[in-house]
Amino acid sequence: MGKLEGKVAVVTGGNTGIGLATAQQFVEEGAYVYITGRNQAGLNDAVEQIGRNVTAVQSDVSKIADLDRLYDIVTRNHGHIDILFANAGIVEHAQLGQITEEIFDHSFGINVKGVLFTVQKALPLFRDGGSIILNSSVQGTSGSSGGSIYGATKAAVRAFARNWLVDLKNRQIRVNVVSPGPIRTNGLAAIAGPEEEQQNKLLEVLANAVPQGRLGRPDEIAKAVLFLASEDSSFVNGIELFVDGGMKQV
Repeated sequence: MGKLEGKVAVVTGGNTGIGLATAQQFVEEGAYVYITGRNQAGLNDAVEQIGRNVTAVQSDVSKIADLDRLYDIVTRNHGHIDILFANAGIVEHAQLGQITEEIFDHSFGINVKGVLFTVQKALPLFRDGGSIILNSSVQGTSGSSGGSIYGATKAAVRAFARNWLVDLKNRQIRVNVVSPGPIRTNGLAAIAGPEEEQQNKLLEVLANAVPQGRLGRPDEIAKAVLFLASEDSSFVNGIELFVDGGMKQV
């Protein structure tokens, strides 16, 4: 029997990278998983890759109507949720002096507003004793050139967990945070721009900043999320679990 046998999980941003790896891990451990993403073709590919026990719902977490539609589908099909991985997010970099209102609104709309309402609108469906995992980042606790907006959104996610575990204590719903370091995904490389040489240089710099000397893999984050989702972490609440190869510990 899997660690999530019979559980119903929602993974936002579940069509690529960390979200897809986590959805696969959940299904392998016995859960039925709903994944979301903004790109329907990507969702179709993810469903084919996962293979079973999965429903894809095209959804933008910054749009309340999309979240309502997502949870309406979950309600009709299963009637409850046991696990939520609020994973969907974006990375936008701009140095102070170059930050626009559009960048601010876009980043906070998805990374902060999106997380807030993804969780809040799930609560009526949540079974008591469930698990909520929020995806933050090592950049929520440290600085980098051009990273102030992204870092601020991820620090806000960390603050959500500290407060929500108190709000939800009577329902015994745990709220934890996973903060990945640099993970080898298409999105990470794209930060450097469209040129392959620039992308490779960025990946090399990031790998050298990790004590283990390499980038992480999406499945390594998924295993940490599985731990926080399962009964293996039944007395773990409110933590920020860094999965970064030691990057922020030295």
